[in-house]
Amino acid sequence: MRKAFVAVILMIIVSMYSMTAFAAAHETWNDVVDDMESILDESYDIYVSGDAKAAKEQVDVAYYSYYEKLGFEKTVMAYISGDRTAKVEYQFSFAKKAINAGKSNEEVRASLDELIQLLREDANQLDGKKESAMSVFLSSFLIITREGFEAILIVGAIIAYLVKSGNKQKTAAVYWGSVIALGASVLMAFILNGLSGASGANQEITEGVTMLIAVAVLFYVSNWMVSKSESAAWTNYIEGKVQSSVTKGSVFSLAFAAFLAVFREGAETILFYQALLAGTKTYVNMVWVGLGVGCVGLVIIYLLIRFMSIKLPLKPFFLGTSILMFAMSITFVGSGIKELQEGNLIGVTPVSGLSSIDILGIYPTLETLIPQAVLLAVTIATFVIQIRKWKKARILKAAAGGGPDIRQTDSKS
Repeated sequence: MRKAFVAVILMIIVSMYSMTAFAAAHETWNDVVDDMESILDESYDIYVSGDAKAAKEQVDVAYYSYYEKLGFEKTVMAYISGDRTAKVEYQFSFAKKAINAGKSNEEVRASLDELIQLLREDANQLDGKKESAMSVFLSSFLIITREGFEAILIVGAIIAYLVKSGNKQKTAAVYWGSVIALGASVLMAFILNGLSGASGANQEITEGVTMLIAVAVLFYVSNWMVSKSESAAWTNYIEGKVQSSVTKGSVFSLAFAAFLAVFREGAETILFYQALLAGTKTYVNMVWVGLGVGCVGLVIIYLLIRFMSIKLPLKPFFLGTSILMFAMSITFVGSGIKELQEGNLIGVTPVSGLSSIDILGIYPTLETLIPQAVLLAVTIATFVIQIRKWKKARILKAAAGGGPDIRQTDSKS
């Protein structure tokens, strides 16, 4: 496995160098915005002429072939904020929505002008930044820690769960799932990097579908974990009274959850670093230093999860792991639907007075918030049902007068 892991890491490094995200024809981000402004102005002219479909396609060209393809989106996220990126992306959606809805020429023009203004503000801020070793280091460090944190939490929690439950021999499947996901991320990065123009919508749809699949898997795994946190069969297993093991199906689900967690972040992380490497003129070495320090930080987080969990009582650990999985599911629902919105597959209905919280997958649209609210309600219902099952099991056990109290067993374990 070590050889496979090293080989995948080398593939990732090569892919970062081999695919350039910043076009040589553009020396500054304002140059990029100049081209985007021309395309958006052309979109307006086409709309005025009566061809709304072609006008919308021009907006897509500005987004997919420039904002996304040339690394503008990733650079804004790396140097400014994810919230700002979400705001600009939604303004693209609002402009297309105005065109699709047949709004007046003035309303469409105002929407496009607001988009251009946002793009120009970001370009001015990026071009005005003086490159320094520290700024490049911090950008690189923040990319890997931000993108890798969720994956490390999930993988670390799954590994700790298997070790804690006496199934350490099953962890190999989870590690392999993570390594395969890294290799798949490299392949996906090449594929996504090759997409351009309107076909760039496929990138958003692919990412969105992957996240929603991850939601289903994480929800299943978290529900399975919480159901095991206080069951008589599992308690007997921990005490060594019976010989049992995690079923093959459950191990596959855990490995697949790890795969999706890593795969979800992997390809996008590579694209982030392509943009950073291409835009860094002097301190390229600091990109690798930031990446290395960030990776060390993620390893430390993993080790803390892995070894500190051994000291925790069984029931609180299982419940904590389940809650983490549920929380990640809710985050992924918002992020996945947002990707589908960017891929023109789902509409955008804005919610006023609410800002994006990119790291939590919270975005100010009904299409993202309603599914998250539904999933949150289902999660709460799941815990309520499980608590009732625990109470019923205690009552039946007390009536039968058998076995030690489960809570005492948990505290001893």
